Amino acid sequence: MEEEIRKKYEQAQSIAKEVLKFSEPLIKLNARAFDIAEEIEKKMKSLGGLPAFPVNISINEVAAHYTPDINDSLVLKENDLVKVDFGVHIDGYISDNAFTICVGGKSHPLIEASKKGLEEAVKLIKPGTKISEISEAVENTLNGFGFNPIRNLCGHGLDQYVQHAGPTIPNGKNNLREELEEGQVIAMEVFATNGSGLVKDSFPTLIYKFASDKPTRMPEARRILDKAKNEFFGLPFTKRWLVDIATSIKIDMSLRQLSDSGALMEYPVLKEINNGLVAQTEETIVL
Repeated sequence: MEEEIRKKYEQAQSIAKEVLKFSEPLIKLNARAFDIAEEIEKKMKSLGGLPAFPVNISINEVAAHYTPDINDSLVLKENDLVKVDFGVHIDGYISDNAFTICVGGKSHPLIEASKKGLEEAVKLIKPGTKISEISEAVENTLNGFGFNPIRNLCGHGLDQYVQHAGPTIPNGKNNLREELEEGQVIAMEVFATNGSGLVKDSFPTLIYKFASDKPTRMPEARRILDKAKNEFFGLPFTKRWLVDIATSIKIDMSLRQLSDSGALMEYPVLKEINNGLVAQTEETIVL
């Protein structure tokens, strides 16, 4: 890895640490999810970074991909298990991070399991380690707490302006013999659940990503596609970031047209299939 690129990853990681410290106190009773996401994204920018994707605020059985909608009224309730997943990038070089808090300041065994699972994974994340070894350590750790990993969610590599690159590191045991290599950047995330250990696509879809340049009928759709490609650099974005383009209804119509044409990729909300509670912990490691 070139020194200049390494420095940009380190800058993103440094900003992410500050953002994490700033974010944790925001997760409290009666806080609005919309305000939390907006404040976290604003903090990133104030520190010299940009959001690599919309801040995810996923609660209880929702494992991932919930970001507040325009004028979202969702508020945090006592005992909610709140996962905050955020990414910071410097010129496309990303630090991807997540933490979980139980509203009310209480500890929760799922949070402890997720943290410990990540800790055991990070010990193994070095050149020459087989992916299967990391996955086995995660599953064994979570099982030791009496919980399951979410088997269809994974740690992953990062690349410039690519939030999900190779390699893929499943939370559950597997036979993958691929070895980690020097110079890779790994976003290791561990999802612990008291459910069955799988997630499914659910409603709504609030996050999108540029897929390909397609002709559009609506001028608002053209502006959204241009913004997705050029301003968001092909990274995931959300409706909250489009309010300067059109009304909420026009945005919805444009996003539907763009998704149906294949111009945009959708990221539906992911829920545990048996409505089990989910905790998540994630950090980024430069090998």
